[in-house]
Amino acid sequence: MFQVSKKSQYGLRALVFLAKRSKNKKPVSIKEIAENEAIPFAFLEKIILDLEKSKIVKGKKGIGGGYVLAQRPQKISVKEIVEVLEKTIIPVDCSLCRRAKKCASKDVWGKVQKSINKTLKSITLADLIK
Repeated sequence: MFQVSKKSQYGLRALVFLAKRSKNKKPVSIKEIAENEAIPFAFLEKIILDLEKSKIVKGKKGIGGGYVLAQRPQKISVKEIVEVLEKTIIPVDCSLCRRAKKCASKDVWGKVQKSINKTLKSITLADLIK
């Protein structure tokens, strides 16, 4: 069964929280996000670092520091987020199978993957904060 990891679930929740707060443009601390979204602090730190490396969020150090979205919520798709946190979005990895060239079900998994990608790409953070 294809399943999204806790990392992506928590990452998306954290980004929705930031998107809701993006209008005031004040950075939000990891602690505040973790407390409001019931996400383990240490795990969220790692997630935020991945999101910062990928330029989905920007960090500000020092007093009043924290994180903000690097772009408007309308510009950040769920697909982009999940790709950063999952590395790949595939229900079945046919490339590892020795039967891939003659497998009848390979086309099914390809269609499922295209459908997942299309759906995730069509949803932005802005859609989730309405």
